[in-house]
Amino acid sequence: MWGGLQGRADAPDPTRLPGVNIIRFTTLTLSWLQCQYQRVWTLDELLDRVSAALTAEYSGAPNGRVRDVPDKRAVRWYATTGLVDRPSAMRGRTALYEKRHLLQLVAVKRLQSQGRALADIQAELAGATDTTLAAIARVPEDLLLTAEAPPPEAVRPRFWAEPAAAPAAPPAPAEAFALNGVALGGGAVVLVPGTPTAADRADIAAAARPLLDLLAARGLLNERESS
Repeated sequence: MWGGLQGRADAPDPTRLPGVNIIRFTTLTLSWLQCQYQRVWTLDELLDRVSAALTAEYSGAPNGRVRDVPDKRAVRWYATTGLVDRPSAMRGRTALYEKRHLLQLVAVKRLQSQGRALADIQAELAGATDTTLAAIARVPEDLLLTAEAPPPEAVRPRFWAEPAAAPAAPPAPAEAFALNGVALGGGAVVLVPGTPTAADRADIAAAARPLLDLLAARGLLNERESS
């Protein structure tokens, strides 16, 4: 399991949890996975859905001392007493809730609207399945749907943990080959890759005569060698 989490910047790291045994680390990992892959709500988001569900079909609590919609303190007290489940997970210090909490809270208010006491409601709902809660709560389907999960944040590269890339190989040197010079006079030399014969040298010198005239006219030849 841990191998699939490595590389995530927000994944729990056992090396940063001194003294934590494998059972504790597994619990932390499962909690982190639940936050990542399960659609959950904050308490404010949960209460907004409870309010919307009760608005659709709710006659109100008959007892004036009972709030029509539970507030944050009531939800926390319900969780402490076991009337509803505790938060599914924590994101830092923020409690996260899911579909079952919505069904439980709305079911409690539905039964309260019938004049039932909390003690009786707790006894009836203890261990209730989601199907049973859904039948009592009658929450509209659109409120049970969850928003699309936000895209994961880009993971910053851990450059210090990656092996250094091998340096690029230098380009191969150009193939070397010998050059032979053919003297043209006046210090001018033509370099050729082959080995010219005496006849080749004479023909090259004859063909280069116009070039030598140009170089001489511009003062680019060595006059001592020309003489």
